[in-house]
Amino acid sequence: MLATSYNHTMESPATFFLVGIPGLQSSYLGLAISLSSMYSIALLGNTLIIIVICIDSTLQEPMYFFLCVLAAVDIVMASSVVPKMVSIFSSGDSSISFNACFTQMYFIHAATAVETGLLLAMAFDRYVAICKPLHYMRILTPHVMLGINITITIRAVIFMTPLSWMLSHLPFCGSNVVPHSYCEHMAVAKLTCADPMPTSLYSLIFSSIIVGSDVAFISASYTLILRAVFGLSSKNAQRKALSTCGSHVGVMALYYLPGMASIYVAWLGQDKVPLHTQVLLADLYLIIPPTLNPIIYGIRTKQIRERIWSLLIHCFFHQSTQGS
Repeated sequence: MLATSYNHTMESPATFFLVGIPGLQSSYLGLAISLSSMYSIALLGNTLIIIVICIDSTLQEPMYFFLCVLAAVDIVMASSVVPKMVSIFSSGDSSISFNACFTQMYFIHAATAVETGLLLAMAFDRYVAICKPLHYMRILTPHVMLGINITITIRAVIFMTPLSWMLSHLPFCGSNVVPHSYCEHMAVAKLTCADPMPTSLYSLIFSSIIVGSDVAFISASYTLILRAVFGLSSKNAQRKALSTCGSHVGVMALYYLPGMASIYVAWLGQDKVPLHTQVLLADLYLIIPPTLNPIIYGIRTKQIRERIWSLLIHCFFHQSTQGS
């Protein structure tokens, strides 16, 4: 029905129309409520982590610095897509301007590239902490941490800027209806009347290079970490060392598994996997990590958990005192 109403041709569309999740229109209200709840959790949880790490002098270690940056990136990632999704599912407002569409696409690409780089940096942090504990503060100095974050950001900009730019400069003379709930690269590329293969191949190749290299280095880091941990004579020390890595491993699984599934299903399983499943996978890839990351770190990291409770209790009693 939406496609029938909006499906018209234009040489350069001023507006795109996002279908949402094709075939699940009857579930849109429930999806809007679920997404709003997840977005609220993501905003609150990640903001709390940023505030706690910034104001608490005992959390000024490299691990928490990377976690603070990760929380900020998660807010950007979720904010790039969720508000528009909720608008589509709750009120049917599916229009998005040409410029807004490609701006959204750019921020999604950049945020995901930065996030995978941060996961690599956090793996390196755990490697140094466990394998070279006596040199930890000498290796991961503030200047080194700043340099790592700048490098991660520059890499994301260099590799991801051409992706959105190339696609935005192709002619659009067909339908302006995007069968997706956000401006996903492959979905928009299919609307061009030129050959989208170069930009699609660029997306696949460089995404695979970035993620593949990061995963390879992360795997190498954890191989060395496990070798060092199981070389410890104390079982208690082994458990403690493995526990410090548990949160990071959980966050990596949340990020990489849905992400790679979404990318390769879009490329290789288009005829075998229903469209609504492809769209749901792509949506969850951008929504679940920002929602669950602060919960995982809040539950598993004692220092953060204690500081958050302390902050919330302080705010509660401060409000109660003002009220009385």
